[in-house]
Amino acid sequence: MKDYKTHTCNEIRLEDVGKKVRIAGFVQTIRDFGGLVFLDIRDMYGVTQVVTSGKEEEVDFASHIPLESSVSVYGEVKKRDDETVNPKLETGLVEIRIEEITILNKRAKNLPFEINTEQEVREDLRLQYRYLDLRNDRLKNNLILRAKVLQFLRNQMIEQGFLEVQTPILTSSSPEGARDYLVPSRLHPGKFYALPQAPQQFKQLLMVSGIDKYFQIAPCFRDEDARADRAPGEFYQLDMEMSYATQEDVFSAIEPVIYNTFKEFSNKKIAHYPFPRISYQDTMLQYGTDKPDLRNPLTIIDLSEFFSKCSFKPFINRTVRAIKVQGHLSKGFHEKLLEYAMSIGMGGLGYLEVQENLSFKGPIDKFIPDDLKKELLKLADLKKEDTLFFIADNEKRATELAGQIREELGKRLDLIDNDVFAFAWIVDFPMFEKDEHDNLAFSHNPFSMPQGGLEALNNQNPLDVLAYQYDIVCNGIELSSGAVRNHDIEIMLKAFTMAGYTEEEVKSKFGALYTAFQFGAPPHAGIAPGIDRMLMLLTDSDTIREVIAFPLNSKAEDLMMGAPSQVKREQLREVHIQIDLK
Repeated sequence: MKDYKTHTCNEIRLEDVGKKVRIAGFVQTIRDFGGLVFLDIRDMYGVTQVVTSGKEEEVDFASHIPLESSVSVYGEVKKRDDETVNPKLETGLVEIRIEEITILNKRAKNLPFEINTEQEVREDLRLQYRYLDLRNDRLKNNLILRAKVLQFLRNQMIEQGFLEVQTPILTSSSPEGARDYLVPSRLHPGKFYALPQAPQQFKQLLMVSGIDKYFQIAPCFRDEDARADRAPGEFYQLDMEMSYATQEDVFSAIEPVIYNTFKEFSNKKIAHYPFPRISYQDTMLQYGTDKPDLRNPLTIIDLSEFFSKCSFKPFINRTVRAIKVQGHLSKGFHEKLLEYAMSIGMGGLGYLEVQENLSFKGPIDKFIPDDLKKELLKLADLKKEDTLFFIADNEKRATELAGQIREELGKRLDLIDNDVFAFAWIVDFPMFEKDEHDNLAFSHNPFSMPQGGLEALNNQNPLDVLAYQYDIVCNGIELSSGAVRNHDIEIMLKAFTMAGYTEEEVKSKFGALYTAFQFGAPPHAGIAPGIDRMLMLLTDSDTIREVIAFPLNSKAEDLMMGAPSQVKREQLREVHIQIDLK
């Protein structure tokens, strides 16, 4: 290494003055002052200024090096003149007087975009030349942070006695909620491997095998559409499982890991610790979503029963939700919020404003009998200058729309504290829900233990059965899902039967678990926080792609490597596949 450098570009300090050193890196800037040429040399660690002597040939050579070429510089460390000190650089008190400069690799092409510039660059161009994009300080620092976070997470798990175990990448297809990525088998014609959507079955099998506490930084593969907080294709999670464990044991193990990580790598405040717990039923009512942003102080109330006593036809026999906002709102505010409401499919957005004498003003005031107005003031805890917004529809749609209006009000009224991480546990998810065909389906993880066990499955309305399922959410983003697992074969079969599976289908699709649970499987529970989403929050990134070294774009394409790509017919023949594009 010393053939190219004795120091990094961020190591040289005043105590090195007079020493002969060598650095290597990219040429970031060149400033030609006629008799002298100054160059900033950048590597992964920082920037050092180098300067030519007054020799004409040296000045001419240095001034014509293409930016972003890779060079090695040898020379003596000098103290900068007071007027040339650069306080923005950690090496800003010194410079290197060039005695020898070698071009290791000359930039031969024009740059597709400037490195380390404030100028906006199209994302498709950045992803096509991702290796250049990663020279940018912000992305480079994101990768450095990622490495530190992974090490910190790993150390915390090991300190708690968790054993790191790698699980297979080539496995069998199973119905776990998303589309599988399939890999054809050469040795077994017509058969396919699947990339794991998560190590779900493997980590449960590790519990059956006697591993007490397991974890890994697990790659997961799902053929899903991209979102700002979801990468198509591949993502990573801190996967963990504990045997002889309850929901409380999982919370006690993972909550300090999450807290310590965000405390270590961010200056933002953590709103509450321990994290508050909110039932699924309460979060859907109060926030209109199962991943609420608790930085937003607005809550939703249910006024369906109240409006059953009123004559306003659009609210009759509907679920009616309301959101109270404090302070006077302008006419323009109402108009813009109405535009937003219409854009998300609402027919309108009713509201009432509370006047000085606690009377109401608004388009639905006349439909509320005078004797009920005092009741509404009390129900919604209304004060003068408060505004109450109304959302009415069927229960599912009213819940969803109220959540969107709450979120939009929080943004428009600037109620969100961006210097806070607001975590919460969402607990007590329903075991089942109705799908689009009105059939019973699992609402969360199919391997979860129902609260009340077999008795609940046998005797309760299926839609009333709760499960030991839980999520961690932060600032409106779901970080993780987890559950106490269904380790009892009788309970497992009953749950899957209720969701429309036969015993033969369970044996076929989950054969290993079905068999393993008949050999004394221990109770077990686990969770899997998403590492990419944690990093997205820690770096204040707008999209998850900003914390991944080589991400796919929003269309699941790798623009740099050209994937997905066509392959030769010979390769297809080897895996017994014929393409029909008709």
